[in-house]
Amino acid sequence: MNKNILICGVGGQGTVLSSRILASAFMSEGHTVHSAETIGMAQRGGSVVSHVRVGDEVFSPLIPEGRADLILAFEPGEAAGCLKYLTANGCVILNSHPIPPVTVSLKGGSYNEKAIFTFLSSQKIRHATVSSDELIKKFGSVKYFNILILGVASGMDVLGVSAQSIESQIEKLVKEKFVAINKEVFNAGYEIGLKNAAE
Repeated sequence: MNKNILICGVGGQGTVLSSRILASAFMSEGHTVHSAETIGMAQRGGSVVSHVRVGDEVFSPLIPEGRADLILAFEPGEAAGCLKYLTANGCVILNSHPIPPVTVSLKGGSYNEKAIFTFLSSQKIRHATVSSDELIKKFGSVKYFNILILGVASGMDVLGVSAQSIESQIEKLVKEKFVAINKEVFNAGYEIGLKNAAE
């Protein structure tokens, strides 16, 4: 199996942890995995992009443009910026809640949320939109979105790795006191993914 998954967001959203969980899950199932992060001003709200590549014929950790089977976008602006990596038949799962980059406030610029969603909607791609705001209502924090989006992708059956393997890595890589709630979040995301897949 060959699989290229791109995870993009801004610093502080947990993109790196989600890529570690994903890469470890693939390895636990016996796959060869290469992964890398390209991190800007991550701790200041800058862009963070993680590459997870699976397969025996993969020789570089970075996904070439036009080769990503799946993009997990934690922020809509980052999704728009990373669409160049997506294959023609690829899938995008994105957070509908925008987080304007730090450069906007520093330079006094604007973040055109409407234009971003108009652009994303105009692209003829398979996609699903979920809101990190829903996490606040159910789990009290948006910090679990990195696990929720893995659950959504798993429920949509676009990851290429089992839900059981993901949950196993959550148990290994998340601090013990947060394991139970993260597994609950993952399963909530899985149910959302099942609904999206059925539509």
